[in-house]
Amino acid sequence: MPPIIGVTTYGRFEHELKSTHYDSLYPLPAAYADGIRRAGGVAVMLPPGEGLFPAVLDRLDGIIFSGGTDIDPARYGGNAEHPELGALDAERDRAEIEGVRAALERPDLPILCICRGLQVLNVARGGSLVEHVPDLDHGDLHRSDFGHWILHEAEVVAGSRLAEALGGQVPNGTSGHHQAIRAIGDNLEVTATAPDGVVEALEATDHPWCVAVQWHPEMTADRDPVQQRLFDALVERAGGG
Repeated sequence: MPPIIGVTTYGRFEHELKSTHYDSLYPLPAAYADGIRRAGGVAVMLPPGEGLFPAVLDRLDGIIFSGGTDIDPARYGGNAEHPELGALDAERDRAEIEGVRAALERPDLPILCICRGLQVLNVARGGSLVEHVPDLDHGDLHRSDFGHWILHEAEVVAGSRLAEALGGQVPNGTSGHHQAIRAIGDNLEVTATAPDGVVEALEATDHPWCVAVQWHPEMTADRDPVQQRLFDALVERAGGG
């Protein structure tokens, strides 16, 4: 049986997606499932909601906490009135913070956190976020001039799980975030940084394989073997490798 990888979805109102019959949907970019399938795994969508975690984790071989909207600053003592905040989703915040904490208690469950997922991990461990990267006053290389995707490299710490997963290659990841790590949460360490010093990756020091990246590997994994390596490493670990 191929490894079963759960992937958290976006919230029910996070994107303005409508159908003829439904007003609220739990969407997920297909690129996540594609990356998992190329690695030999089976993707299972995990929509947020009460009671989702931790019971479902016992049925999974690995999990991805996906990208998405901003985390409510009330969760980390931030500025809830910041004018650049995106749509907030309390249902998703509750489910994923509970979920990543439960996942970290399972040493046999590999965890990959992507963009928002990295921020969820940090907040769940008591860390905080920068509400808007331009507030750091060193420009913004993490989004295009129109607030869309942009590629940039990251410096990865040698010997980290991330470096091993990437095969020692320098990642050129797709970035589109406007928030970033401020204070690092408990039992987390920085394993990659952007040229401007923004944290690009975290790992849990008290879990065998919890890797979190601020960029979006799923966006280019179909044509960039370095990005696909993250999905390969997760599925390999989920399969007992």
